Amino acid sequence: MAELPSAPTLPLPLFTTLTIFTLQPGTTRWGLARMGTAPRQLQQVAGLRFFKMLGSGFDFGLKPNFRRYALLAVWETEAAADAFRAAHPLWQAYEQQSAEIWTLHLAPLKAHGLWDGQNPFDYQTAAAAPPADGPVAVLTRASIKLWKAPQFWRAVPATSAAFAQAEGVRAAIGLGEIPIVRQATFSVWESAQAMQQYAYRGAAHKGVIQRTRQEKWYGEELFARFGVLSSQGTLDGNNPLEGLV
Repeated sequence: MAELPSAPTLPLPLFTTLTIFTLQPGTTRWGLARMGTAPRQLQQVAGLRFFKMLGSGFDFGLKPNFRRYALLAVWETEAAADAFRAAHPLWQAYEQQSAEIWTLHLAPLKAHGLWDGQNPFDYQTAAAAPPADGPVAVLTRASIKLWKAPQFWRAVPATSAAFAQAEGVRAAIGLGEIPIVRQATFSVWESAQAMQQYAYRGAAHKGVIQRTRQEKWYGEELFARFGVLSSQGTLDGNNPLEGLV
C-alpha cells in the first residue's frame, strides 16, 4: 500500500516584541551587569528564535543612558513570549528593578538587510496583520566601519534635531549593541504617512542617507518597518500609543 504524502510543513507564525526597560535610580551597576549575563540566559529560553539586548543613549548621541535598556525578540509563538514574561527569572528581575516597562508587539511590513548575517524579520504575519492606517514603527540598525565612525557621529546631532521636530512621531530612541560601532534607532509613528513625510521629505534625514551610501559608512545594515499590534506599559510616564492601538 502506497504511503500517503505527508502534509507540507507550514512556517511558524513568528511573533516580534520590543521591550524598553527604564530602571530605577541606583541600578547602574545592576543594569550594566545584566548586559553581560542576560544573553546567556536568553539563549536557553524555549521558543526564542532571535534576540538582542540593547543599551541606549541620550538624544541618539554617544552619552549612554544607564537607566534605559531594550530587549528585541522574535518568538516562535505568542505563547512562548507570554510564558517568558509570566515566569522567567530574568524577566522577573527586570520587573523588580524597573521604574517603567514598555512592550510593543510588532508585525513586520518590510525588512531588508542583515543583522549578524540574517534577516530575523523576513516572515509573513497574515494571521495578525496590522490595520493599514494604524501606527508604524521603524528600526534601523548598522555596524559602522570603525574608520567611518567620526563621520557618522558628526551627523547624529542634525538627525536627532530632525526627529524632535518631526510631526507624528510618538517615540524615538537610540539603541546599541556595542558603543560607537554597532548602533540602531527605533521610532514609532502615528501613521505610515507621518513616517514617510519625515523619511522622504526631511532634508537632514535624506542628506545622511545619501552620505551613508556615497561614503560607505556601514559594514552591515538592516532596515525594518513594522505595524504595531499592541502597546503595553509606559515610557516617560505615559503609553506613547494610547488610543491608537
